Amino acid sequence: MPTAAARPADSAAHEVELTIGGMTCASCAARVERKLNRMEGVEATVNYATEKARIAFAPDVVVADLIATVEATGYTAEEPAPAAPGAPGADGGGRPEDEDGLTPLRQRLVTAVVLSVPVIAMAMVPALQIEYWQWLSLTLAAPVVTYAAWPFHRAAWTNARHGAATMDTLVSVGTSAAFLWSLWALFFGTAGVPGMTHPFEFTIARSDGAGNIYLEAAAGVTAFILAGRYFEARSKRRAGAALKALMELGAKEVTVLRGDRQETIPVAGLRTGDRFLVRPGEKIATDGTVVEGSSAVDASMLTGESVPVEVAAGDRVTGGTLNAGGRLVVEATEVGEDTRLARMARLVEDAQNGKAAAQRLADRISAVFVPVVIALSVATLGFWLGNGAGLTAAFTAAVAVLIIACPCALGLATPTALMVGTGRGAQLGILIKVPEVLETTRAVDTVVLDKTGTVTTGRMELLAVRTAGAVDADRALRLAGALEHASEHPVARAVASAAAERTGPLPAPEDFANVPGLGVRGTVEGHALLVGRPRLLEQQGIDLPAALAEARAAAEAGGRTAIAVAWDGEARALLEVADAVKDTSAEAVRRLRALGLTPLLLTGDNRAVAEAVAAEVGIEEVVAEVMPEDKVDVVRRLQEEGRTVAMVGDGVNDAAALAQADLGLAMGTGTDAAIEAGDLTLVRGDLTAAADAIRLARRTLATIRTNLFWAFAYNVAALPLAAAGLLNPMIAGAAMAFSSVFVVGNSLRLRRFGAAG
Repeated sequence: MPTAAARPADSAAHEVELTIGGMTCASCAARVERKLNRMEGVEATVNYATEKARIAFAPDVVVADLIATVEATGYTAEEPAPAAPGAPGADGGGRPEDEDGLTPLRQRLVTAVVLSVPVIAMAMVPALQIEYWQWLSLTLAAPVVTYAAWPFHRAAWTNARHGAATMDTLVSVGTSAAFLWSLWALFFGTAGVPGMTHPFEFTIARSDGAGNIYLEAAAGVTAFILAGRYFEARSKRRAGAALKALMELGAKEVTVLRGDRQETIPVAGLRTGDRFLVRPGEKIATDGTVVEGSSAVDASMLTGESVPVEVAAGDRVTGGTLNAGGRLVVEATEVGEDTRLARMARLVEDAQNGKAAAQRLADRISAVFVPVVIALSVATLGFWLGNGAGLTAAFTAAVAVLIIACPCALGLATPTALMVGTGRGAQLGILIKVPEVLETTRAVDTVVLDKTGTVTTGRMELLAVRTAGAVDADRALRLAGALEHASEHPVARAVASAAAERTGPLPAPEDFANVPGLGVRGTVEGHALLVGRPRLLEQQGIDLPAALAEARAAAEAGGRTAIAVAWDGEARALLEVADAVKDTSAEAVRRLRALGLTPLLLTGDNRAVAEAVAAEVGIEEVVAEVMPEDKVDVVRRLQEEGRTVAMVGDGVNDAAALAQADLGLAMGTGTDAAIEAGDLTLVRGDLTAAADAIRLARRTLATIRTNLFWAFAYNVAALPLAAAGLLNPMIAGAAMAFSSVFVVGNSLRLRRFGAAG
């Protein structure tokens, strides 16, 4: 049967998205994907995080067969029901807790923790071993091993039916062996005798096991690993929130023009060809063409352009952008799933589905470790039976092998390192969202930096005031700021803010008027004033003096916006406005280079602006003038060149690229869409946090690997003793405790991590 790679590309004529249930780890997703791809005419990608399978299939394949294949693999599959517009889930967002298993998982975790603590305490502290302590331990441990650990047992059974072994198998076999042996020892051995204790005898001697119980191991391992599974599920539940954040950027209601009247309706009711009103400060409801009015549209959240775009009749506008100026009447050209915002949401989802899900290191080790342990246990039983050791001694040694392999420290290895690492990261303004991304940080060699809001502040700022002749710069700024204060344009706000900060309270203008697309005019302190693009002055027959003309050329060559100021019929000053570079950006680029990363500046702004910013912070590679949907293509191209790419961004236009990148770092000062699509969130909004995040992620990964090594090393070292029948329960308990303490102590070292230069 041909594989997905061997099939002709045109064999798949249809697509479907199935919701997959019952997956407990990344290897489950890989198993479903393999089964689907073995079907003739089928190409499938299964995303464990979103619990969805995107399947392209040939015309002769029916969806029912796809669902049957998934169910035969041991999981559930169904087509998502179409949600009503505005309903939860209609926008690709996360599901309520009670619909994704988080609530029952939390209930199992609480049960396990509450009941396990006294069981572990009684087993490890002889002073607490009252006359019938072992029976009290059994009463408390039974619900933990049955009810709380049920997800592990169910997954282990599913794996066994398909000849696979994962972490779930190891947990289920180990806890079941410990619990069942304890039952035998209590009811048929000597462990149930009143007054029985576990003395501290650090000797290696063969025992028949009839007086040994391992209830604390069964209950403790269940509680530890349930805790890790719960926090993983919480992160996974938010995986679809990037799409929800994207769609929530759009307007919720729109004012539609019906003849001579205005009617406010939900955006979902908008149809192609409808004309709708957009007032100043409102979001544009959908993609369309301006048919009346003119304004400045702030598209920075969507496109990354730092300078608002002037639009007038005949110009196209994009849904989700903000009308920062005058009144507009727009005719809808694309609605619903055809809008640019919806297409960007699909790009984010495609990138998330296409990203190779990193399997947990513990699962990969377990795939080999579990079968080896089970085989060793069976071999141990056969060896002792064959050597005449007796049935009880043989079973004691065989079960001891399974018990000692039970991953007590393994259950702590990843959660404790993540807890300490993420806690320290939060103190430094870094949020690590999912553990899978840690492995990627080691291999990253290229870091793509968005310009607006990441390398720069994302806000227009006044950089310089150039004057002609003996004109006082502060006076020119004061007059210009007073007039611009009456305007809502982002450039005008930058001028007004700088003027108020530098010269104090501003006078009120008179006869204020907006000149669409060019600037403003009015009277300030008796002077007839013009402030705006140099073309505004040219229309009034006012030429720039040579000094100001040179300043204008230099400003525009450096990617800055030039604002001319004239009063009483003469050009007096030129204001330079730009999206200023953050003070820490150059230092951040230096730190990223020190980590072995090659920085690349990526922006939708024009090349002059991009190259000026790149030169200022020390970046040599620049990709400018790219559309939002093209950013993901740039990242994909770099990956096809063999690079491992980290992406740092903050805008909606960065969301798909953040999801596509091997490692996405979202600025916490940016949009929800970018934050949700990223793997790491930089709360500080400071680019130096990107370097710190990569260093912390690498350190956390190294700690997890060290923890896993020692957790498994303990198991491997103790297995020969167990197979030889030489395990004393207190030595095993002490060794388990030491292993766990070591893992916790090693993880706590991450608290000393610092944001060093």
